[in-house]
Amino acid sequence: MKNIPHTPMFVCEEELLEKNLKILDKIQERTGAKILLALKGFSLYSTFPLISKYLHGCCASGLNEAKLAKEEFKKEVHTYSPAFKEEEIEEILEISDHVVFNSVSQIKKYREEAKKKASIGLRINPEISCSPVEMYSPCGAYSRLGTTIENFDEEILQDLDGLHFHALCEESAEALEKVLASFEEKFGKYIKDLEWVNFGGGHHITRTDYDTEHLTKIINDFRSRHNNIPVYLEPGEAIGLNTGVLVATVLDIIDNGKKIAILDTSKEAHMLDSVIMPYKVEVRGAGEPDEKKFNYLLGGNSCLAGDVIGEYSFDKEIQIGDKIIFEDMIHYTMVKTTTFNGVNLPSIAILKKDGELEVVKTFGYEEFKSRI
Repeated sequence: MKNIPHTPMFVCEEELLEKNLKILDKIQERTGAKILLALKGFSLYSTFPLISKYLHGCCASGLNEAKLAKEEFKKEVHTYSPAFKEEEIEEILEISDHVVFNSVSQIKKYREEAKKKASIGLRINPEISCSPVEMYSPCGAYSRLGTTIENFDEEILQDLDGLHFHALCEESAEALEKVLASFEEKFGKYIKDLEWVNFGGGHHITRTDYDTEHLTKIINDFRSRHNNIPVYLEPGEAIGLNTGVLVATVLDIIDNGKKIAILDTSKEAHMLDSVIMPYKVEVRGAGEPDEKKFNYLLGGNSCLAGDVIGEYSFDKEIQIGDKIIFEDMIHYTMVKTTTFNGVNLPSIAILKKDGELEVVKTFGYEEFKSRI
């Protein structure tokens, strides 16, 4: 990647982003479903003018994301939180089209005001989930997310406009089919009185092996079973998947039994999702250790001993000043960056379709100071 003025830098490629959006839009055209951008996974608002041409709005996880959606996306705003705060709920209701509550008790607490201003939903727990790791399963034991059928109270049906479930993470259409079957088994009898159903997020629709034909059939069959009820999906990762990179520079190379390239980025501060999931970040042009001629540990520039991105092999020896490109670093990475240890946040740039690199934001001392 050429003409990078400084690093570290996130670079989102406009052409790749639009490719994903066209895949999602085709699903909308063939099913009538509305797809929303989940801001928790991708909130690069410099791209909202492009995304809003294809998607119907955003789903937010609280007041700040809802405000960003209202101010920058300017279409539908759907807001859910595990629990709403009294001092925030009024503003959330003012700017949200749909407000999804997590529990029966929260609906009972806020319903009088909520019914006047927004479409009211309840997140339910279908008690079956498909997630790659247990910590990402919203339907695991003792989950705080969503209302089980055992805890559902039919008394709130008079207040409900819709039901919402979210039980997937980086999953297939087949996984959705399993979750949807459980949802209908437990809550299907209530759908006839609803105005909408939200299938949540975690749909990896833009992954190359995702079966979009099967997803289309699942949605259309569901709608035909339930009087053509409106359906929403709210992926985050699928919007940003494979649309951009994190570019770093080699600052120094040392040898302490293995060659170590120290970079101007940090796994701890800039790639937190790879720590939590966890997964090994892909490096452009690199292989696994010993796959290519020269092995290197890639280390971060914080003082944390464990701030090591991983071991990779390269065709050529790495030189101080070389650029290292980490693949697929736009979704669930940019939204989790920190200024740990005073490390600067990466700059943000958009690679336009005409090849122009537009640097939209840089960060420095004030971002570090203001967060402490």
